[in-house]
Order: sequence, then structure tokens, then C-alpha cells
Amino acid sequence: MDLTPPSVVELRGVSKRYASVQALRDISVAVEPGGVVAFLGPNGAGKSTSIAMMLGLRQPTQGQALLFGRPPRSPEARSRTGVMLQESGVPAMLKVRELIDLFRSYYPRPLDTAELLERSGLAEQAGKRIGSLSGGQKQRVYFALSLAGDPEVMFLDEPTTGLDVEARRHFWQQIRDFAARGRTIILTTHNLEEADALARRIVVIDHGRIIADGTPAAIKAHTAGKQVSFQLNRLPDRGFFDVLPLSGLSIVDHEVRFLSAQPEAALQALFTAGYELADLEVVPAGLEEAFLALTSGADEVAG
Repeated sequence: MDLTPPSVVELRGVSKRYASVQALRDISVAVEPGGVVAFLGPNGAGKSTSIAMMLGLRQPTQGQALLFGRPPRSPEARSRTGVMLQESGVPAMLKVRELIDLFRSYYPRPLDTAELLERSGLAEQAGKRIGSLSGGQKQRVYFALSLAGDPEVMFLDEPTTGLDVEARRHFWQQIRDFAARGRTIILTTHNLEEADALARRIVVIDHGRIIADGTPAAIKAHTAGKQVSFQLNRLPDRGFFDVLPLSGLSIVDHEVRFLSAQPEAALQALFTAGYELADLEVVPAGLEEAFLALTSGADEVAG
């Protein structure tokens, strides 16, 4: 007997073409219930198109998208789904509580208004008009709306844009609490610290294809072992570094950064040549370094 839980979201051999542009190339991915899955990719990689397919906002040129085993646009699938997009058009004249109550009315089993205000950190803004809120407060409103129907799966697109550090940490805790209830979160973000902190699985898309799919630790394993940085009193010829066991070399003024699986050997060569190092730091390579290595030096994550 197959005890594998059915997929919450699935793309089966999905391709998408816009005129002469091939946005997706035969993508297949399935997301099982529970936990946070982060989709990352540089601008134009196909990440946003993939999410649009999952939500039924765009139709595949070929292949199939499923949400709870149904077409994404079906009422049955949509009633179990919450969505927080970067751009959400809501009436500016409505008050926060009024807007939340309106969205609750769309769902068969909504969360209580007081709980939504508390979870989104909007209890003190409940009586304010949407148009008077700051950018960060509007982000909280969009989060509350995505939670309104007590969804089984949430799609969060750049959810912490405009939030300060404290608000971001509060949001992260709400996501962890939501996942702890067995719910599923599909997260897209340019904040790699956020993806690393929240996701149990990371899917990297580039040039319309999935190029990596695994745990954060597995994704990080795609890079050389350590990230090394230091200040040099004088800079050698760049050819000096070409023969050392390192990659991703960056030299800005007198600050040197690189990745290396053999940092001791690289540093020993510098010491032997008589160079003086200051502010030396050797740390494990992070998700940002892995992302850049996988996407061949892409310097942006959103899109």
C-alpha cells in the first residue's frame, strides 16, 4: 500500500512560452503537506511564472498544474488556499477590521477576526483606514488576508518587504507556528537569510529549469567549504590568487573575499609570501554563496 501523502501542489512536465521567450522548460515538482518550501531564482529565471501556474493565474503551454489534485482555479482548491502577493489592490478607504471581515466572508471556515489581528500584529491598527497605513503595516494586512480562510497552503511572495527587524522576526514566528499545525507554505523571497531560517526544502530555478532541489544543508553543499575574508596591507598581482585553491574571488580596496575547500593552504601561501592579514574571518559558506554558485553569479534573487 502506498502511504505517501498526496501532493498539495504539483507541476507535471510544465512548459510556458511567451511569444519567442521560453519561460519554463519541462518543469516537474511536487510539494507534500507540511512545512515551508522556498522557491528561489534570479530575475527572469521562471520562478514567478512557476508560482503563477500553481495558482492558476497563468496556463501552461504544455503540461499540467494541480492544487490539491484539482485544477488550481477550481473553487474547491481556492477555498483551501491563501495568497500574499507583492502587489495587492485593496480599497484604501476601508478600515483594517472591515477589510479582514470582508475577506473572511469568502471562506467556509474562516479564522476569527481577533485572531487574525493578533497574528498579523494589527490589533492597534484595526480601526485605521488602509490608505493611512505605512508600507510595513500594509504588508501585515496582506498577511492577515492570506490567513483569513485558515488555509491548508499559503503562497507568500516577498512577504517581509518593508518590515523592520522586529516585525520580520514576528512574521517568521507566525510562519513557523502555521507550519507546526501541519500546513504548507510556498515561499518566494529575495532574502536568503529568510529562506535559510524558514525553509525545510529549497527549490532553485534558473533559465526555466529546476537546477537544485533539497534541504538548505544540501543546497549549501554545492559551494566550496569555507568563506574567507580579510584585509591586506598591500595587494599582490591578481595572478597570485589564480594558482591558489579558491573560487569566487572578490577584491574591493584592500578587502579580499573568496570561497575555498582548503582555506588553510590558501592562507599559508599568503603568509609565506610575507603578506600581513587583518580582520581575518573564516566561516562556513552560506546559502547566498551556494545560490550564486548555482546560478553562475546571478546577483539578484527576486523575479
